Amino acid sequence: MDIFVLLKQTFDTEEKIVLQAGSVQEDGAKFVINPYDEYAVEQAIQLRDEFGGKVTLLSVGPDRTAEALRTALAMGADEAVLITDERIQGDEYEVAEILAQYLRSQSFDLLLGGNFSVDNGAGQVAIRLAALLEIPHAASITKLEISGAVAVAHRDAEGDIEVIEVPLPALFTAQQGLNEPRYPSLPGIMKAKKKPFQHLTLDDIEGADSASAKTTRLELKLPPERQAGRILKGEIAQQVTELVQALRNESKVI
Repeated sequence: MDIFVLLKQTFDTEEKIVLQAGSVQEDGAKFVINPYDEYAVEQAIQLRDEFGGKVTLLSVGPDRTAEALRTALAMGADEAVLITDERIQGDEYEVAEILAQYLRSQSFDLLLGGNFSVDNGAGQVAIRLAALLEIPHAASITKLEISGAVAVAHRDAEGDIEVIEVPLPALFTAQQGLNEPRYPSLPGIMKAKKKPFQHLTLDDIEGADSASAKTTRLELKLPPERQAGRILKGEIAQQVTELVQALRNESKVI
């Protein structure tokens, strides 16, 4: 079974984010595998161990993403591919197009990724990719079983569970609870240094250089500081009048 895992490197969830001049400052920041992608890596390894085949990690990102890919290789993945290019702006539309162009030239039975990334939280890339490749997909899965050329997935549906059966090849995104990701072992870390690792640019992928971002981030800023609560005094009618005026003139929500 040929499995590709879509992997992204994100800020450590415990890292303090510093904004300066409308952008996130990366100097000195700690980066990790996107936590939801770890579930995808673990699931891919388990399926590879059960059915045989190969687990290939696939990422579009800056050069520093290689560290996250090496960590996933140490977990037990077989190969890694990093697509990095100064021309990539990185919105979800563009990344999905680049991944699709690469995967059209590959043989795969299963694509796995995280439900969303903890930095942008968009949850778009994998679903867009499934549409571009014209394969079925199920998002936010908490259980996955493979039988022949069919996959059965349980997905989190706002507190309920949906059971979905789809033919392979298919794409699934992992939710917390799918498994318990393993930690890289010392032997795994040593083996990871010798595993195949491809560094590609857009010029190495036919048609990828035609992909272009559809959105541009102009600025990031912190939300305004929360003000202290206010207790309204007086008769009920007076309180209601003051509340309505505050909602209209100060909060501007009515």
